Amino acid sequence: MSDIILPSTLDPLPRDFFAQPVLQVARECVGKLLISRIGGVEVISRIVETEAYRGPDDRAAHSYRGRRSIRTEVMFGPAGHAYVFTLYGIHAAFNLVTGQLGEPEAVLVRAVEPLRGFDHIVARRGSRRTRFELTNGPGKLCEALGITKQHNGVDVTQGELTLAWAPRVNVKRSPRIGIDYAGAWAQKPWRFFEPENPFVSRVPKRNQ
Repeated sequence: MSDIILPSTLDPLPRDFFAQPVLQVARECVGKLLISRIGGVEVISRIVETEAYRGPDDRAAHSYRGRRSIRTEVMFGPAGHAYVFTLYGIHAAFNLVTGQLGEPEAVLVRAVEPLRGFDHIVARRGSRRTRFELTNGPGKLCEALGITKQHNGVDVTQGELTLAWAPRVNVKRSPRIGIDYAGAWAQKPWRFFEPENPFVSRVPKRNQ
């Protein structure tokens, strides 16, 4: 899938990485490795697109105005945990809780580039799609990696779903996608992506 050489060790990123401000984490996640060992099947991918959601001020965030519910409670907890919700009642979306305790912020992982375990991705997603369509969206990558709502709240600094270090890459930014309801907040350039990477979900008309 890629000529990227994986590091010899895949030690999980520490909690301190996720405890940084959400915009910083969202940017620094681009290029990092996402490792899924769900169901005993190892799939390694590289994050190529993220979005930051900075509640409770952010009108696009589920935690806007400090809303707390069974669904969003994990966002108020410690950094380094997964926040997984369902898009349109069908597809899972994988987020990383960031910041300090009580700050309900999260990074949505929008797209990844498969590096290892491609056969397992095809088995989960089906073979009728092009390779670029297998993981170029939040719901697609969750299906490909085996992530479901059952993984809401899991600790991503250990266990079967982790992030690992990788060399920094060039990153550009643009407004987030599909949040017109958020008014002026929809124009915040809080989407981060690796330019020219074919696995990015959507290329903006005007990169910033």
